[in-house]
Amino acid sequence: MDYWQQGWVWIVAGVVLGVLEMLIPGFVFLGFAIGAVIVGALIWIGLLGHALPLTLLVFAVMSVVTWLVLRRVLGVRRGQTKHWDRDINEN
Repeated sequence: MDYWQQGWVWIVAGVVLGVLEMLIPGFVFLGFAIGAVIVGALIWIGLLGHALPLTLLVFAVMSVVTWLVLRRVLGVRRGQTKHWDRDINEN
């Protein structure tokens, strides 16, 4: 049995990646987690076939798209970064 063809495997992988995002914050794994859940849902409802390259391509595209949307919505806000105008070693 090929586990990558099972929708629940992708959804569990998405949940694991979501938990990993909470343990190691850095806004990296959340896009992959949502991408995996989307792929799992597409497999579950039958919209995604049994071809591994197509499944991985959909996972990659969904992960990048969701990461970019999350970065745009939740990312660095204006005024959040600190601009230094002098060095602490200068007198």
